[in-house]
Parts: sequence; structure tokens; C-alpha cells
Amino acid sequence: MDTERINRELLDFLDSSPNAFFAVANMAKKLERAGFVRLSEGDIWTLAPGGDYFVTRNGSALIAFRVPAGEWSGFNIMASHADSPSFKVKTDPEISVEGNFTTLNIEKYGGMLCRTWFDRPLSVAGRVVIRTESGVESRLVCVDRDLLMIPSLAIHMDREANSPSAVNVQTEMLPLFAGKCDKGAFLELIAEEADVSPDDILDSDLYLYNRDAGKIFGLNGEFIASGRLDDLQCAFASLTGLLESEPTGSVAVHCVYDNEEVGSGTKQGAASTFLADTLRRICSSFGGDGEDFLRAAANSFMVSADNAHSVHPNYQGKADPTNRPYINGGIVIKYSANQKYTTDAVSGAIFREICKRAGVPTQTFANRSDMIGGSTLGNISTSQVAVNCVDIGLPQLAMHSAYETAGAKDTAFLAAAARELFSCGIRRTGEDLFVIE
Repeated sequence: MDTERINRELLDFLDSSPNAFFAVANMAKKLERAGFVRLSEGDIWTLAPGGDYFVTRNGSALIAFRVPAGEWSGFNIMASHADSPSFKVKTDPEISVEGNFTTLNIEKYGGMLCRTWFDRPLSVAGRVVIRTESGVESRLVCVDRDLLMIPSLAIHMDREANSPSAVNVQTEMLPLFAGKCDKGAFLELIAEEADVSPDDILDSDLYLYNRDAGKIFGLNGEFIASGRLDDLQCAFASLTGLLESEPTGSVAVHCVYDNEEVGSGTKQGAASTFLADTLRRICSSFGGDGEDFLRAAANSFMVSADNAHSVHPNYQGKADPTNRPYINGGIVIKYSANQKYTTDAVSGAIFREICKRAGVPTQTFANRSDMIGGSTLGNISTSQVAVNCVDIGLPQLAMHSAYETAGAKDTAFLAAAARELFSCGIRRTGEDLFVIE
């Protein structure tokens, strides 16, 4: 694969996707340009062999799929998520500070590294729900300029600033919006961006985003830095692989959930019926019944793709003694005895074979045995659709920072593995034999 081209397209995607709503909208545009047909969950689906389709839910989750022209027996799925830790703007957000400053009232979304949000150019993006002559309509808005800043406290006033300490989100993280301003100025700004009257805005889902553009850096351009690498890097690689695939034997499924960072328990999250509903409807459209769906699930394979921790150059001791993935070292296969990750011997072996076919290196990750690691969407999603699943990711540093670091080679590795996954057929013969065609 053309690594330089992929990195350029990845950075464009990251810069134009300040949150899940925009990430899904951008993926939808790319799919439509490639000839994919948009489906609606509220309509009857009529699918054809060799057809390419996609469907969205809540405007923040998306499933795209390619149906082989010939017979197929199951689904090859790569699942990722579109959301990243950020700050959500509360209703009625303006706070006047002694008549001289105006800050915005916000709350945490997900588990971010709060200190990385200080002293950065920020703005606001999301969706507003407005009143129109035709009904209630959702509309995306993005204030595309440096609008906000969360100023840190001078070290002269906090001599312990460089010591480990918690940050109070309610009092210390409120973004500076303006000097003295009229009440309702923020709503007026958002209404102007949405091209509506403030009185027509019924509600909103607005989030802060980091305005720093993505960059390639390092002596030899080895690294990528950007906001939202977790997990838009995997979502982008999965989509790239899907668009370059030629499915045979299995339906290729690119699945991007929302709300992974807050537990996945929403109608558009991994704990929802979104994937199961979509796969059942694909079976049904080709004349299958409930039994056929269960048989297809038994012949299916899922890759849960969510970024992984690289060994940190300044904190080497935080990594496991023997499972030590590095940036630019290849795709990371994640293991956990306590089932934080779904990988087992079977799913790990199948994915290694897929990567070998794609000519892609792999690494392994396990948490130190005295540390509790995070979980991801694999085991949540497979509670809804019982398929063999492997948890993988691309190695990165500063996960959940406002500005993260990853490898310039690794996106192309995952795109190549995704293309191979989506192009092959995986059949289960009996209980213990899987055939990769």
C-alpha cells in the first residue's frame, strides 16, 4: 500500500472529523462517492448479489457492507468506534466571571487526560436539532476557528503545579469564551453556524475539539500526531480496506460504533442491536430465516479494532515484561485472561494467518499482571452477536490525550490486513477446523 498517500488521507480525515457525528458523515460521503447505496433502518431493504451498502444510526454510528457476487456463508467484520474523550457543552453554558470574563460550563465525556487540554486552541462542533417547516431536523455545526482556550494557572500561583494532582473539571477546566458578553451569545454563534434563528434551535449535542492539525514528525517522519487517533485511526484503516477489497465467500462488514468511551450502552453503541439487526436483515434480504442467520454467525469472524498502548520511551516499566509492542512494529493483538479482550487461541491464530497473507507484521499486548487495563468493544459486541472475535489495535502513545502519537507505518499495515480480511472467506468445518479461502 502507498503509506504516504494513506497518511495524507488519514490526517485529512482526522482534521475534518472533530467528533463522531462528523466522522460518520465523512465516511458516508466517501462511501457514496465509491458507489455504496445508503439504506435507512426505517425502510424495507432490497439487496442484490455484488451490491455495496451502508446504514447509519443516530448520525454517529455506521455499518457498511459489500455482498459477494457469488455464494457466501458468513460475515467478516471489522469493528471500531468513532467517539473520543472530550468535553460536552452543557445546556445554558455561559458563566459570567465578575463581569469581565465569560466561560462555558462543560462536563467530561470519557476518560481523557485533562491536563493535555490546557492552553490549546479549541472550538466547538456537533449537532443541533432545529425546528423547520418540514419538521424537526438534525444539522451538523462546526465553528471552524480558534474560539476557546482553557488557560492554566501560572506556576507563580501554584508552586506544586508540576506535582501529580487531580484537576477539578467543574472549576479548573472551564474554557474561556469571551470577555464581557450578552447572555445568549453562545447560542447566537451556534445558530449563525447552523444558518437558523436561535429561537429555532430546540436542542444540541456540542463538544469541544482540539484545533491543532494533525502532523507527521520525527527525524525521518516516523510518527503521526493528532487528536482522536483513538479510534479514528482504526476506523479509517478499516474503511480503506473495505473500499479496496473484493469479497468472496463472506459478506465484508465495516462497523463503526459510538459511545465506546463511556461504556457502549447506547442504541448506537457496541451493546446495542445495531450490528445484529443489520446482519439479520442481510440474511433476510437473501431469503434466509433465523436458522440461516445462526449458521451464518457460526461461519463469521470479527476483528475488534481499537488502538493499543505502545511501550513508552520514558515509562518502559509500565509495559508487560514480555509482551512489548512498539510504534511502527505492526498490528497489536491483545490478550487478557480476564476477558477484557476477546482474543483466544483460535481467533488469534486466524488473525495471524490473515496478516501473514497480507504481508503485515504483528505484535502482542498484555497488561502487566499488577495493573488493571481498559476494555474495548469486542466482548460487548459479541454478547449481541456470537461470533469468533480477536481484539487488535495500532500502537500509540498518550492515549486519551488531546493530542496523541502513533506510527507513520501502522495505518497502512491495518488497511492491508482489513483488505485481506474483507476479501477472504472463512468457513467453519465442524467444531475445531476453520478454512480461510
